[in-house]
Amino acid sequence: MQRENVVGRANVEDTAELEAYYRDLEKRDLGALWNVANDIEPWYPQPKSVPMLWKWRDVQPMVRKAADLVTAEKAARRVVMLVNPGRKEWSAAAGLLYTGVQIMNPGEFTSAHRHQASALRFVMEGKGAFTVVDGERLTLGARDFVLTPNGTWHDHGVEKDGTQCIWQDGLDIPLMNSLDANFYEVHPQTVQTPSPLSRDNWTRPYSPVFLYKWDSCFSELRKEKIFEYKNPLTGGPVMPTMGARLELVNSESKFKRHTGSVIYQVATGHGWSDIGGQRFEWEEKDIFCVPSWTRYRHGAPREAVLFSFNDFPAMKALGLFRESHD
Repeated sequence: MQRENVVGRANVEDTAELEAYYRDLEKRDLGALWNVANDIEPWYPQPKSVPMLWKWRDVQPMVRKAADLVTAEKAARRVVMLVNPGRKEWSAAAGLLYTGVQIMNPGEFTSAHRHQASALRFVMEGKGAFTVVDGERLTLGARDFVLTPNGTWHDHGVEKDGTQCIWQDGLDIPLMNSLDANFYEVHPQTVQTPSPLSRDNWTRPYSPVFLYKWDSCFSELRKEKIFEYKNPLTGGPVMPTMGARLELVNSESKFKRHTGSVIYQVATGHGWSDIGGQRFEWEEKDIFCVPSWTRYRHGAPREAVLFSFNDFPAMKALGLFRESHD
């Protein structure tokens, strides 16, 4: 028990009589709030996640080795997860966000499925990749951003005349599991039969645009330095629980912090980030994370672009988003 000698905080000293009382409570599946109150109601967020940098030079050989050891069919999704040491119980990279790196060889494909978790992908390399979302077939190239929103049927693969393709997956699986709200289904067919998806009278809670091409997004980024992937019908985030953006870094930014976690991938260039007092040097394809309410800033000697996804939409929907610039 953490005691605090502050009015309004638990500060009960143990006695033999109280300890016997606690044992009796435990036998009845009960407990005393004052023994945990200061821990479960901290003064400010105390994330279990720690700042992490996954260097591509370390991740890449393990990802490519997976392609030799496990078939896409047997694995269902052949992915090397990026797991935060403080969030192993949720298989999370930071907070309640999951990320992993998926690899597919020419001619391979995944079986069609859908789940409660929302998913997004940022293509890292390769040619000939495709995704089919609710029947609509999308052709993917390097640094393209694609959505497979919650509840949508999706499958993906690489054309036989393509190259080995790698992309980063981002999902809110830990959030769905923490809410006991996750579902998973397999499609009655192995893969979907492609057909155009109608956008008439669109009422779904996610963007009607599933594919955001790199060239057009990068062009917009050059104008504003920050490009938010948006739902064009609402101007809001692409999905109800996760948002994503591109950020142009060519100098040293100011420190900030916020509730909600962020997973970054270096799209181009090289630079550094100060996260929670630690300096991380990054280069293209490296992936790093910023846990909730952790003070951070970025810097680069010349132009670099960071792709990132976050759980800000979920935070805002719950009235929990807060940020500070200091």
